[in-house]
Amino acid sequence: MTAYMTRLFRRKLPPEIAIFSTRRPLSTNAASSSKLRSKYNFISPPSLHPQPPDTSTNCEPEPESKTRKRSKSPYRPPSSLERPDPPVVSNLPFDFRFSYTESNAKVRPIGLREPKYSPFGPGRLDREWTGVCAPAVDPKVGSAKIDGELEKKRREMRDRTQGEPLTNAERKAIVERFQRPKTKMQINLGRDGLTHNMLDVIHNHWKNAEAVRIKCMGVPTVDMKNICTHLEDKTFGKIIHRHGGLLILYRGRHYKSSKRPVVPLMLWKPQEPVYPRLIKTTIEGLSIEETKEMRKRGLSVPALTRLAKNGYYGSLVPMVRDAFLSDELVRIDCKGLPRSDYKRIGCKLRDLVPCILVTFDKEQIVMWRGEHYKPAEGGYFLMERESFENPNDDASDEAHENGIPDYEQGSTGFDSGDSDNE
Repeated sequence: MTAYMTRLFRRKLPPEIAIFSTRRPLSTNAASSSKLRSKYNFISPPSLHPQPPDTSTNCEPEPESKTRKRSKSPYRPPSSLERPDPPVVSNLPFDFRFSYTESNAKVRPIGLREPKYSPFGPGRLDREWTGVCAPAVDPKVGSAKIDGELEKKRREMRDRTQGEPLTNAERKAIVERFQRPKTKMQINLGRDGLTHNMLDVIHNHWKNAEAVRIKCMGVPTVDMKNICTHLEDKTFGKIIHRHGGLLILYRGRHYKSSKRPVVPLMLWKPQEPVYPRLIKTTIEGLSIEETKEMRKRGLSVPALTRLAKNGYYGSLVPMVRDAFLSDELVRIDCKGLPRSDYKRIGCKLRDLVPCILVTFDKEQIVMWRGEHYKPAEGGYFLMERESFENPNDDASDEAHENGIPDYEQGSTGFDSGDSDNE
C-alpha cells in the first residue's frame, strides 16, 4: 500500500493542472521577485500602478446644466394635440380633396371603407368631411348658382395674382433660371397626383422663388392636361413651360407670400372609397362564352408597349387610338407595376380613348374597341412639348435684342399720337 501511494504522488500532473496549482495572487512583492524584469526586460504598464488623484490643481466641475442633455418632449400623435379654438377658416373657393387629379367629382362612390373621420383632425377645420371631400359650401344648400359664384371667385383671385402676362423675354429668362443645371429645387408629383398638402409645398417654394419646377411621374401623366388644369386652378399660378412631364409653374406678378391663402394640412391619408368594378362578369352585348373567348384571345395578342414603373405615359392614349384603327384588341404589358397603378391606368384609358376593358389578368391591360368604334377627333391632348410664346410679342423681343427702347417701337402709343397730329 505504501509503495502504491508513493508511485501515485510521483506521477506528473497535466500542464493545465500544474499551472492552476502553481498560480499565486498578484502582489507587489510577487511582481518585484519575478524573473520577468531581469530575464526578459519586462516593464509593467502604468495601469498596474494606480496613482493617487492630483489635488494640486483646482479644477472646478462643469455646471450640470451644460453637461446634461435636454430631455425631448414625448411624442404626441396629431389626434392628441389641442384643438384650435376657433377652428381654422380657409377661403379657398374649391372643395378640399386628398387628390385633385386622381379623383372625379362626377363619379359617386357606392360605399365608404371607414367612418367620416376628417383627415384635418377633429374640430380643426370649419368644413365638414363627407368621406370623399370637404366642400366649400354646405352640401345641403349647394346649388348651381353657388357653384357659379365659386368659379367666378376663383377666376378673380387668379387674375388678381397673375397681373399682366409675361413677355417672351421674361418667360425665357425664368425658364432658363429653373432648369436642372441651374437649380436642384424640384417637386415630384407621383402616383397620388396633385394632393392637397402639395399646395402648401408649392406656396413654400414660392416664398423664395418666383417659380417652381414640378416633375410628373407615373399614373397621372396619362392625362397631362388634367394635371396642368388643376395646378393652375388650385394654386392660381401659371404654367410657362412644359416638356413631357416637366413643368415650370410661375406664381404671378402680384404674388405676396405674406398674403398667401390659408391651406390647412391633412394629418393623414383618408381611405379611398369603394367604386363600381371596372371589369364586369360579361361584356355588354356579348355572352359569357364570347367574353371568355375574348379574354383568352386578348392575352395572346402582341403587346403594344411595356410600361416602366414611375415612367411618363403621356403618349399612351394616342398609341392606343392608333392601334384600334387596325386591331380590335390591344394589350399593354404592366409587369412590375403595382396592381392599383395599372387599374388606374385602365380606368383613365377607358374614359379618354374611349374603349371597353376586358381583363387585368397576368399584369396585363386588355382593351376592346367595341362594335361601333369611331376614332376621337384630335385636339384634346397636349403635344410632347408645348409652346408658350406669344406671337404678338415677337416685335418687342427683337427690339429688346437690338437695344431699341420701348418708346421708339411702332407698336406703342407714342407713334400713333404723332401720326394723328400730322
